[in-house]
Amino acid sequence: MYADRVLSGMRPTGSLHLGHYHGVLKNWTRLQHEYECLFFVADWHALTTHYDDPLGIENATWQMAVDWLAAGVDPSKATLFIQSQVIEHAELHLLLSMMTPLGWLERVPTYKDQQEKLSDKDLSTYGFLGYPLLQSADILIYRANRVPVGEDQVPHIEFAREIARRFNHLYGKEPGYEDKALAAIKKLGGKKAKLYQELRTRYQQAGDEGALEAAKALLAETQNLSLGDKERLYGYLEGGGKMILTEPDAMLTEASKMPGLDGQKMSKSYNNTIALREDADSVTRKIRTMPTDPARVRRGDPGTPERCPVWPLHEVYSGDDVQSWVRAGCVSAGIGCLECKQPVIDAVLAELAPIQERARIYTEDPQTVRNILADGSERARDLARETMRDVREAMGLNYG
Repeated sequence: MYADRVLSGMRPTGSLHLGHYHGVLKNWTRLQHEYECLFFVADWHALTTHYDDPLGIENATWQMAVDWLAAGVDPSKATLFIQSQVIEHAELHLLLSMMTPLGWLERVPTYKDQQEKLSDKDLSTYGFLGYPLLQSADILIYRANRVPVGEDQVPHIEFAREIARRFNHLYGKEPGYEDKALAAIKKLGGKKAKLYQELRTRYQQAGDEGALEAAKALLAETQNLSLGDKERLYGYLEGGGKMILTEPDAMLTEASKMPGLDGQKMSKSYNNTIALREDADSVTRKIRTMPTDPARVRRGDPGTPERCPVWPLHEVYSGDDVQSWVRAGCVSAGIGCLECKQPVIDAVLAELAPIQERARIYTEDPQTVRNILADGSERARDLARETMRDVREAMGLNYG
């Protein structure tokens, strides 16, 4: 058994492309040999932005799972499952929503960013506001302590940590904890006791980190408290007590270095992708027709590699010798643009060949994919049930 548990998920977007492979899947295939890993299809998350058009989610789920398996994610090493098939995610999300301050959700950076980027959709919904909390439930229900994310997702992991901390503080208390904490506050004296309560309220209701630090400083300079009372009041600021939910840590992953066919980031929204199961003729055609350095109008015009969208592909796929050949040939007009592109074509096709060979096995036998995800979902449910048993007991909802 691994000491650490990794959880990661992807929204079902259908067939995946090389950006997904270099940005996520290669990392997953490495992590599965180092940690206990759970990888899930975040189909409920897809509804937060596609609630009005859900019909494609199921097929997109199966197609994405094929690509995971084809990329080398191994169901004997990692647990692969579908979020909506583990209904405990929804139960934990509901229970966490009862104690989550509204202000915490509204300050998540992506909330307003996504509303602006997806301005064609009405995202003033309860589900969209609460999706970071659902994401927290996804992580916390497995007591996962490592979550691979890019830099932009770190605030979401910090949010999940705050939620776990708040839950543990509210529901994981020692017997008589509240009475002991209130008695300790009285020992502070009237003025300090009032200030402590005000700072605690500001932190718990509005997530004011400054108030939390000020309250800790207040306790640090107080002389007339026993060590036990001081520790109790440090805990009472945030709650304190038994750890029921595990605070996760972000595992920072490098941003995908896979450029698109136009030099921008590879993304379906830019229509500049190469799919993992794209046929060789299509891949060849796409790369051969890529734009190049605008200075190279004719074959004899010299160019600059850094101004050419093909050059970043060489940086991903070509060794130093090929890159040197390309650079020398481009700046001297010694090679043409089609000659420059050929090593990239060869390297991309070589990378895709084993992926496509494995994909063929699963596309010819789709029931195998369904079985893998059904088995994984059942394993995930076993873990989720354990957590929910402890959560219900802590919240006084254990009627057994």
